[in-house]
Amino acid sequence: MKDCLEGAFVALGTFDGLHIGHKAVITAEKTEYRHNIALMFSEHPQEYLRGENPGSLITQGKETEILSEWGVEAEYVSFSEISRLSPEAFVDEVLIKKYNAKALACGFNYRFGKDAQGDSARLMALCAEREIKITVVEPVLYKEEPVSSTRIRKALAKGCMKDVKAMLGRYFSYDFEVVHGDERGRILGSPTINQFFDENFAVPEYGVYASFTEVDGKMYPSVTNIGIRPTIGNSEKRSETNIVGFEGSLYGTHPEVFLVEKIRGEMQFSSLDDLSKRIALDRELSLEILKGESVCEF
Repeated sequence: MKDCLEGAFVALGTFDGLHIGHKAVITAEKTEYRHNIALMFSEHPQEYLRGENPGSLITQGKETEILSEWGVEAEYVSFSEISRLSPEAFVDEVLIKKYNAKALACGFNYRFGKDAQGDSARLMALCAEREIKITVVEPVLYKEEPVSSTRIRKALAKGCMKDVKAMLGRYFSYDFEVVHGDERGRILGSPTINQFFDENFAVPEYGVYASFTEVDGKMYPSVTNIGIRPTIGNSEKRSETNIVGFEGSLYGTHPEVFLVEKIRGEMQFSSLDDLSKRIALDRELSLEILKGESVCEF
C-alpha cells in the first residue's frame, strides 16, 4: 500500500450546502496526503457581512456524513477572524502554519482575505511561491449555468425539487427531532410526525410533497406537508409527515425526511372532512410518484 505524503490537502470554499459544485472541489485531489480537510465556516459569511443567514441546505449530522463519504474531515474556522487577514497571512498563518497544507483546491470564483482581495489567480501565485500544489476547479453546470447554493435556495423556494436534487446531487432532506403536535392527523385518520425547522434552515415552498422517510435504517414511502396548516388555524411553520406502513412512536427521535416531488400548494379547506379526503388523495398521489424510487419499500 502506498504511503501517504506528509501534510494536508485542504479544500477551500463556502461549503454551505455540499452540492455537486462543492463536491468537485472537495474531491479534486486528496488521496495521497495524510490529512484531507475541508475548511468550513462556523458561521455563514453572510451573517458577518450582511447580518443575515440565507438558510442552511443541510443539517449538521448530514454534513458530517457526506464529508466522511467524500473522504475528508471538516475543520471549522471563524469567517469573521480569517476575513481580517491579508491573502498572504491567510496562506502562511492558517493554511501552512496551522494545517501544514501541501495541496489546495478551490473553485473558479473563490475569494479570500481582507475585503476579498484574493482570488483564485492570487492564490495560485502565492502557492507557486511556496511550492504548494493547487487545483482550481471550473464551474459545474446545470442547465448551462453554474451550480450554486443561491440557485438551489431559489429552486427550493419554488418547490422545484427535481432541480434541487440535480444540483445537490441528492434529495433535499432534514432530520429534526419529532415533537408532539395536536394529534389532528390521528383524528383525521392519517397520523403524522411533527418536525419544526431550525431558525437558520432553508424552508421549501409551502405545500404537500411526495417523500420518503428513513426510520432505523429502513426507507418508507411517505407524504409530507410543509406550512402553517391554514385549515386548522395554526401559524407555526412545520413539517408533518405521514409515513406509510410504519406503526409506532417516534417522539424524541430524528427520522430523516427526503422530499422527492411537490404534489400541490398549501390549501385551506372548508371542513375537516374535505381536508381528510384530500389527505387520502395526496397519499395515493405520493405513492404513485414514489413507485419509481428504488429506495422506498412498499
